[in-house]
Amino acid sequence: MRVLVTGAAGFIGYHTAEALLARGDSVVGLDNLSDYYDVRLKEARLDRLRRHSRFEFARVDLADRAAVAKVFAEHHPERVVHLAAQAGVRYSLENPHAYVDSNVVGTLHVLEGCRAHGIEHLVFASTSSVYGANTKMPFSVEDNVDHPLSLYAATKKSCELMAHTYAHLYRLPVTGLRFFTVYGPWGRPDMALFKFTRAILAGEPIEIYNNGNHARDFTYIDDVVEGVVRTLDRPAQPDPNWSGDDPDPATSSAPYRLYNIGNNNPVELMDLIACLERVLGRTAAKTYLPPQPGDVPRTAANIDHLAQDVGFRPNTPIEVGVERFVAWYREYYRL
Repeated sequence: MRVLVTGAAGFIGYHTAEALLARGDSVVGLDNLSDYYDVRLKEARLDRLRRHSRFEFARVDLADRAAVAKVFAEHHPERVVHLAAQAGVRYSLENPHAYVDSNVVGTLHVLEGCRAHGIEHLVFASTSSVYGANTKMPFSVEDNVDHPLSLYAATKKSCELMAHTYAHLYRLPVTGLRFFTVYGPWGRPDMALFKFTRAILAGEPIEIYNNGNHARDFTYIDDVVEGVVRTLDRPAQPDPNWSGDDPDPATSSAPYRLYNIGNNNPVELMDLIACLERVLGRTAAKTYLPPQPGDVPRTAANIDHLAQDVGFRPNTPIEVGVERFVAWYREYYRL
């Protein structure tokens, strides 16, 4: 297939593009190379993708309507994996406009491109953050998610709603994937594991919010990519049993589906830190801080729908994933 991958220089986008290229697909990678974090890391990911003859790159900002339309018109993708977004909960408190421009406006431009060019299937990234104030665990795609706690989460929920509208109006097959705390090699420097590793190796204290009373469904990058590719190969179909009298948020009478992609095994933050200390062979100096606005204390994914429909359950243990991340970190930074 010819697949457009937005956010191809990003963490999940890079790994997804690699997986698609490895199996023989052609990939058009789109990214604006924003400076939200170190652009050199994004360039390094792109350098690896450029080794493939079936990879093409377009440096485009999703908020640029004409430029996005041009990518669709010139490259004629058959399917789209939309992973580009302004990420991060805490940064949304500082720069809210970036989230609307990238996540809401940008997604609209992608949806319009898909509509205009008869795309076979759009798979897009959502987030566990949409569960917001929900406390019933594990989080299910059948749960109501109308109480986001950050603008980031609100924009991603908006993307889900817009995507459903296009599935309904234009019969565009759309699948949304709610990712749960993705980590691994080539990860994002603003994520906890990356920040902790950098600080411990530099002999600096790590900052632990909510006094360590956090648990996350840490999900290894290879598992996430497996979920993305499997859902891409299975275009969403209308649910014949869907009823407006008792609407299921995860399905629709339109060709629309939502799935959680999580490890289904939440890890306490202090246990993650202990695991990282063992792998690094060092003990971290710790600074305990109060909760950050917008953060949720715990996440856990119900992945029954994913397992049932695409036959896959993420299962990489945290010990294995952390060891692989540290090995990559040492090699990349030549430590």
